[in-house]
Amino acid sequence: MTNHSKTHSALDELLQKLSEKRAVIGIVGLGYVGQPLALRYTEIGYRVIGFDLDAEKVQELNSGYSSIEHIDDARIAEAGRNGFEATTDFSRIAETDGIMLCVPTPLNKYREPDLSFVTDTCDQIADHLRSGQVVALESTTYPGTTKEEVLPRLERNGLKVGEDIFAVYSPEREDPANPEFTTNTIPKVVGGHTDACLKAGIALYEHAIDSLVPVSSTETAEMTKLLENIHRAVNIGLVNEMKIVADRMGIDIFEVIDAAATKPFGFTPYYPGPGLGGHCIPIDPFYLTWKAREYGINTRFIELAGEVNTAMPEYVFGKLATSLNERCKAVRGSKIMVLGIAYKKNVDDMRESPSVTLMELIRDNGGELCYSDPHVPEFPTMREHFFELSSVALTPEVLAEQDAVVLATNHDAFDYDLIKKHAKLLIDTRGKYRTSENHIVRA
Repeated sequence: MTNHSKTHSALDELLQKLSEKRAVIGIVGLGYVGQPLALRYTEIGYRVIGFDLDAEKVQELNSGYSSIEHIDDARIAEAGRNGFEATTDFSRIAETDGIMLCVPTPLNKYREPDLSFVTDTCDQIADHLRSGQVVALESTTYPGTTKEEVLPRLERNGLKVGEDIFAVYSPEREDPANPEFTTNTIPKVVGGHTDACLKAGIALYEHAIDSLVPVSSTETAEMTKLLENIHRAVNIGLVNEMKIVADRMGIDIFEVIDAAATKPFGFTPYYPGPGLGGHCIPIDPFYLTWKAREYGINTRFIELAGEVNTAMPEYVFGKLATSLNERCKAVRGSKIMVLGIAYKKNVDDMRESPSVTLMELIRDNGGELCYSDPHVPEFPTMREHFFELSSVALTPEVLAEQDAVVLATNHDAFDYDLIKKHAKLLIDTRGKYRTSENHIVRA
């Protein structure tokens, strides 16, 4: 059989399986990206196998329970009744036809890309791959990752990408707890290593996602994801710097932004805060800056925005320390409550949360620290941060006994009138309080 006919044989069979929903979908990494994908594919009639190294998470999902707050347990249970199952047995990759890799891509301690989750996963599945499968990497990464790191591993045992097996890059675009956008309503970018790979990628996603955006290569798709998040990081860095300038001038930056946003063209409002959090915006710019150095390019603009955003927790801490000092108090020995420790409002996601850095600054400077977050009842196990703390209920008595309360994440569940009434000193990093009162300090 010629390579051309072999390609068509493997591809045609895969396309037919995906079209008729006879294909088995494998989701590797059952976190904030993998779980919604697994639910979506199960709900539209595919059989789905979820893969994860975390045996406890696998057991939870197979029992009809998700530890992710915004994912309804009833949907997990219903998916289980419709054939979804989770496993730690990666040999079962052989049973699947479409494989999506939804694993973390963090930074290491040197702020360089850590692709170990991607490469280790590819190494794990390589021995179980077979002809007629499509593998899609969804993890955010630098341009060239699919071609340089994924493809050699997929071809390790003699399979040829584009002929026997098909590789695509399709970045995740999840926005947890945003009711306006769901997995299927967010347009999905898809880039293939070859034309045949792109056809396989489109077939993999077209029934699950309402709108697909095919691009010419995996590198283009990888760069697209970086641009999306660098766009936000740079604009948030700009407005964070503007906040510092406005504060020094005695101007309310939130009033300025709201006024500027009335312009019906040429302006998009971004809002300052205590720093950047989540698994994308604080991390993705460094993936591009690192890769750009390989081409002799210094991405000064992007790196400067990163520096501004990274410095925000220290700026907030400085405002806290100064405000306590004005009240004849030091941080050391003061009772300080942080309100909201998730990285954004109304979620339980702690990844890269600036609140954690702020908490460490308070603790390391001798503050008696507590926190309140209805979405994070216990401080979770994190790779680089450790607190033995539980969320404290917000009562008038608890608020009144604090020397300072820092609003770091503006969850809708907080009673803001209660907080304002009973806090002695309130550091507002989110612009929630717009009136000028002696005990409220904008940060």
